[in-house]
Amino acid sequence: MKKMKSLLIAAVVFFGVSQTNVMAQSKTAHIDVQELMAQMPDMKNADATLKKLSEGYEKDYGNMITEYQNKMKKYQDESATASDAINKTRIDELESIQQRIQQFQTTAQQDIQKKQVDLTKPIFEKTRLSIQKVARAKGFEYVLDSSIGSGVIMADGPNLLDDVKKDLGIK
Repeated sequence: MKKMKSLLIAAVVFFGVSQTNVMAQSKTAHIDVQELMAQMPDMKNADATLKKLSEGYEKDYGNMITEYQNKMKKYQDESATASDAINKTRIDELESIQQRIQQFQTTAQQDIQKKQVDLTKPIFEKTRLSIQKVARAKGFEYVLDSSIGSGVIMADGPNLLDDVKKDLGIK
C-alpha cells in the first residue's frame, strides 16, 4: 500500500513537471489586429467606399425628409380652408411618406452593414493568412489578438505587427 502511494505521488510529480515543461516550451506572440487592419490600404479603400455609400443614403434621406416637411407645412397652412376629403388625402400621403422613410432607414442600414461585411471579410482573411505565415516562420505556436476589447489583459511577448506589416507590404 505504501509502495502504491509512493508510485502515485511520483507519477503525479512526473506528469506535472513534464506538462509544465511543455507549457514553458510553447512560443506565444501577440498582434493588434485592429491596428494592423486600420493601416492596410485595402481597409482604407473599403472605408472610403462605405463613406461614399453612406453619404448617398444620407442625401436620399435628407430629400425624403424635406419632401415630408414641405407636405406637412402645406397641410398645416391649408387644412383650415381645405375640404375634409383633401385633408384626409394629405394625411394619408404624410403617413405613407413616414412609412417610406422608416423603410428606407432600415434598408439603408442593412445595405451598409452587408457592404461592410462584403468589403472587410477578404481583408480579414488576408490578414489572418499573413499572421499565420509569419507566426509559423518565426516558430510561434500561439498568436493572441491584443486589440482593445479582445480579452487580452497583458501582452508582453513578441509583437508580430511589424513583421506582418512587412509581409503585407505596409510601410
